[in-house]
Amino acid sequence: MKIRKYLALTKAGIIQELHFRLGTFVTIFGNLIYLILVYFLWKAIYASSPADTVNGMTFTDTIIYLVLATALFNFLEMFIVWDMSRSIQSGEIILDLLKPVNYRRYKFFSYFGDNVVTFFLTFLPTFVVVYLITHGAIRLGLNLLFFVVSVALALLVNFHIELLVATICLYTESTWGINIVKESIVLMLSGATIPLAFFPEKLRTVVEYMPFRCIYDTPLNILLEKDGYTMGTGVFTMLAIQVVWCVILVLASKAFWNFSVRRITVNGG
Repeated sequence: MKIRKYLALTKAGIIQELHFRLGTFVTIFGNLIYLILVYFLWKAIYASSPADTVNGMTFTDTIIYLVLATALFNFLEMFIVWDMSRSIQSGEIILDLLKPVNYRRYKFFSYFGDNVVTFFLTFLPTFVVVYLITHGAIRLGLNLLFFVVSVALALLVNFHIELLVATICLYTESTWGINIVKESIVLMLSGATIPLAFFPEKLRTVVEYMPFRCIYDTPLNILLEKDGYTMGTGVFTMLAIQVVWCVILVLASKAFWNFSVRRITVNGG
């Protein structure tokens, strides 16, 4: 059955991620250094402000947001572009295309195993630590349920953005520069590096309806119940925007892939 195939791929992804545990811990250590720098940077920003609240967020709100954004980034991060570029250059992609499973689904469920591991090793411990240190600043209620739904949609949005960029590899073989630009845009406009509350109003209005916000800012605001995300129309509106972008990106990535894969060329072939 198809479900068994995808469960097997997920299991293989989990085993692979656990096999390279050192890489995971190095990533965690690097993030700790990053968070220390972020803490002192924003402490200096708030120290220079005449008010304790800037753009509706206190220093504590900002740090909680950025810490969880970093943990969520580790959880949702995928390296499809790099993997596809290397597999095209080596010719290995032909073997993947010959497998008795849809290539796009094959990639998704393979990476989903990684996501499962990083959730338990990075995001969940980070969330527990933040909750304990802040003495329950994060409310535990229906917001958690909506947050889980939002993260699932964010995973799909992120995957199909990656797949759209990765498909360009079929034309260029190497997408190092394109991927760097993509990562910079996503990290900036998704709220992963700077909360969108600090964006100029006009720019923020535009960003609110872009797919990048659906990856980090929307789930975090639902979890933290910031920016008017009460358990009502605000949440359902943002979830609806995520669903719309999921549908658009799924259709776009599928169409682009189906068109491009017929033009594939690999080294020696």
